[in-house]
Amino acid sequence: MKTALCLLACLLAGFAGAAPPSASPVPDDEVRRLMKREHVEGLALAVIDRGQVVSVKTYGRRNVERNLPLTPQTIMYGASLTKAAVAYMLLQLVDEGRLDLDASLDKLLPKPLPAFDREPWDYTALAGDERWRKLTPRILLTHSSGFANFRWLEADRKLRFHFDPGTRYAYSGEGFYILQLIVERGLGLDLGAEMQRRVFDRFGMRNTSMQWRADFAHNLADGYMLDGTMEPHDERSRPSAAGSMDTSIEDQARLWAGIVRGEGLSAASRAMMVKAQLPIASSGQFPTLTAGPATWPQSLAAGLGVVTFADRSGPAWFKGGHNDSTGNMVLCLERGQRCVVMLANDVRAEKIYPELARRVLGETDMPWKWEYGWFQPQVAQLPK
Repeated sequence: MKTALCLLACLLAGFAGAAPPSASPVPDDEVRRLMKREHVEGLALAVIDRGQVVSVKTYGRRNVERNLPLTPQTIMYGASLTKAAVAYMLLQLVDEGRLDLDASLDKLLPKPLPAFDREPWDYTALAGDERWRKLTPRILLTHSSGFANFRWLEADRKLRFHFDPGTRYAYSGEGFYILQLIVERGLGLDLGAEMQRRVFDRFGMRNTSMQWRADFAHNLADGYMLDGTMEPHDERSRPSAAGSMDTSIEDQARLWAGIVRGEGLSAASRAMMVKAQLPIASSGQFPTLTAGPATWPQSLAAGLGVVTFADRSGPAWFKGGHNDSTGNMVLCLERGQRCVVMLANDVRAEKIYPELARRVLGETDMPWKWEYGWFQPQVAQLPK
């Protein structure tokens, strides 16, 4: 009996120390089959393994009406993947001692937040509500500001607190607007220039910018909505921390490989980005103000600009980017530094992301139901 127990312990120890499985590209015919099933017009897919890009492929068309192909260099809308890239840049400022994640706004801004009274920084609606003083960069990065996703979603289109800052998770682009205000008015930096220098140039992202560039026009992806209607690519005239990044799958592969390796950050800041900062108890990502309680076996939590969870392989995290004609998703497993990066100029692609991720990474505990509550994913939520 003692010998058997020793043998079992040795086997378990050997399994725990075994190398993680490799992230594997999906066969082209399988990708095309899934796209055809859900009528997806364009899809870009990258695979990262051991922190290195091992595959970058594109499928379908960037514009159906003109029969133009989607290529690895095609400019696509990054949507809210922008938020994670901005978080990465902000952590560089933390490493340099220029930004304190736990400092209150009254210490980070040159005047009270409600005193900013001009577009795009109009916060006069918060006058009389002193809770703005509780806001910190950490609270804004973990989507616990208390704001709706955007003020124009409110009935009167005015910004307001729905709960005390820092008390629970509720996804909010408004929080990233305030982070941009801190960078530009508090630190006197240009957000677009800092992102270009600190992130895009660092990772060789030649086809990525925080605002429209004229040279993007020759290879640009237009978007497709649920009913197949085409939505022209928006030419964003100014940087927005909440989601203005134009990019390509080739560049996004470089970005996420660099992030998963931790390039440009101290080990402490890289770990902090993907550490569980605030438990998430909402039943879904959207609608953003939906309250819990909900219990997620994956220990779902907010990181800094990303969402973290406990996967069967170990720590894991993800970030999505979505609008009516865009569906983006990055899913990374810390063990083996494995990621799948999926960009689509067709929102219907989100319906096949669970299957594509499974083919690349194997079985995971990614909370697809929480992220994509508006449809029933093909891959069932798996128990721990």
